[in-house]
Order: sequence, then structure tokens, then C-alpha cells
Amino acid sequence: MMLRPQERVDEDEGAIMAIFDRLGPDPGKKLVSRAVGELALAVTVMGAQVERHEVAGLPRGLRRMQAMAAGLGMVSLAQVAEDARTALVGGDATAFAAVWARLVRVAERSLVGV
Repeated sequence: MMLRPQERVDEDEGAIMAIFDRLGPDPGKKLVSRAVGELALAVTVMGAQVERHEVAGLPRGLRRMQAMAAGLGMVSLAQVAEDARTALVGGDATAFAAVWARLVRVAERSLVGV
């Protein structure tokens, strides 16, 4: 039997609407697109670091990811990034591995949704 975890993602659509209201439609779209691209790149880069067991710089990257996700209303992604950082800083490799796998799933669903 193969398990396929399904993650529920919580999003605050008001955050993106606030960006559009503040900047206007075209600049807002550019900002959101750029931020989503940066988040996707961050997941990819950090994933490579995790595979190589080069985790020294990950807490800072996860904190940045949390802030960016929160700014875009990606509530679940922001929370899981914080959980991953907490597990990593706490030195719990098993918890970090589990939370990292969840972060990848949540990021995939969150980024595709935008």
C-alpha cells in the first residue's frame, strides 16, 4: 500500500487583494508573480541543501520563506516553514525530515493555487 498524504492549505485571499488595492492591478500582479517565483526557487534551493545535508543556512531561509508566505496570505506555508525552522533549530532531525516533506507538499499546493 502506498500512502499519499493530502495537505489542506489555508490561504488568506485578502492579503493578495490588499497588494492589488495598494499597488494597482499591473504592479500588484508583477509583485505577486515575482514573490511566488522567489518562493518556488527557495523551496528548490533549500531542497537541494537538505539532500546534501547542508542545513546551516536553512533557518534563515525558512524564516524568510515564512515572512514571504505570510505576506502573500499563504497561511499554511508560513506555519509549516516556522515548524520546519523550529525542528531544525531544536536539533530534531527526524521531526525536521517529516516537517520538510510536509513543507514541500504544502508549497506545491500553495504555489500552484496562486
